[in-house]
Amino acid sequence: MTDNVSAEQLRLFIERIERLEEEKKAFADDIRDVYAEAKSTGFDAKTMRAIIRLRKMEKHHRDEADALLETYRQALGIV
Repeated sequence: MTDNVSAEQLRLFIERIERLEEEKKAFADDIRDVYAEAKSTGFDAKTMRAIIRLRKMEKHHRDEADALLETYRQALGIV
């Protein structure tokens, strides 16, 4: 009986993961479409991705990354 329950529970987990993977792919396709739409109106997708990455960061992490970038730029003479 335990083997049947465990097998059934495993099957349910696998099916849930498969459904979520399908949803994830659909979301990725939707996001790609939005970037393409933005690009067609003149926005730069690479810059938009960078902005989204920055917006996900907490302010102190963003400040730290900015400071490091500025330090490296100065060290390399990229001002």
